[in-house]
Amino acid sequence: MKAIIPTGGRGTRMRPLTFSTNKHFIPVANKPLIFYPIETVAATGITEIAITYNPPNLEYVQSILGDGSRWGVNFTFVEQNEPKGLPNIFQVCESFVDGDRFLMHLGDNIFTDGIKYLVEYFEKEKMAGLVPMVHHKENSRLGVPYFDESGKLVKYVEKPANPPHDYAIPGLYFFDPIVFECFVGPDAIQPSARGEYEISDPYQWLLNHGHRVDVKEYTGTWLDPGKFGDWIESNAWVLDRTLQSSQKSSPDSESIIEGRVSIGNNCQIINSHIRGPVIIGDNVVINNAFIGPYTSVSNDCVIEGSDVENSVIMEGVRIFNIKRAIDSSLIGTKTEIIEHTGPSESLKLFVGEKCLVEI
Repeated sequence: MKAIIPTGGRGTRMRPLTFSTNKHFIPVANKPLIFYPIETVAATGITEIAITYNPPNLEYVQSILGDGSRWGVNFTFVEQNEPKGLPNIFQVCESFVDGDRFLMHLGDNIFTDGIKYLVEYFEKEKMAGLVPMVHHKENSRLGVPYFDESGKLVKYVEKPANPPHDYAIPGLYFFDPIVFECFVGPDAIQPSARGEYEISDPYQWLLNHGHRVDVKEYTGTWLDPGKFGDWIESNAWVLDRTLQSSQKSSPDSESIIEGRVSIGNNCQIINSHIRGPVIIGDNVVINNAFIGPYTSVSNDCVIEGSDVENSVIMEGVRIFNIKRAIDSSLIGTKTEIIEHTGPSESLKLFVGEKCLVEI
């Protein structure tokens, strides 16, 4: 069995940051988002993974991911010439799949408890398609499975106005290679009104042609950091559930460290209060500052005279002498936030790369 993980797409829900940054490489708990799907797939025992990309991003993607050896897998990089919907992602991978059964795990989804049991079920039962599903209170903005009276899947509808239940379909899809037939012939699936193939269409094609498609509930926690608020919540969830305390650099004697805090190499923690869960990368300076719970600070940052909590601080950010607390913020690479006069209230920021913000 093989796997496909995409790195393309426009990332419109994370603009302005994604005008200059690929969403899949924005960090969650100081780790690029796409690392989580790779780890999840590798944990199932699948070793052949296609990484799809949009031109001209191949060198950029390869520079971050390498060849897969760090996860014990092998990457094949496949170009998706233009975004034509999720089915087109595996359509362009037909040569890579080469007659094997496969799964597609979106590069911006996190399945926190692994997917091995879903892979084992799909391999054992040998159905043509498997649709994982989760309970979701806002399933009308996602794909929704519809069942007959016996609980058998009869159709898969994208963003229905009035869903009959609270099940939704997350970014994980399983297929037998027979699915590639849906792209050819007189009854081939067609792009929707927005000009893209919809992921529901290959499943519906399989159902219409009498192939077995099962549904199975995902019982773990599913994170979908596709927009700003969800990103902050996902960062907090991962820190809360997975962070282990580690101090590769020693704070000075005036600093206070509370709770689970991970501090990287070559850091300077001076006269500061850090209350976990917090992760701090390498070569970070924190001076006369408070870093509150659920904050991730990436490499090469400087935070002085400021309070930061429940935030994602990307690489190379510099924050100086901000009187108001910075809370629930995502601050892009190499941004500077510096002191300016103004009323004393908390701040909420969503800032792209290489910005200068005066407060």
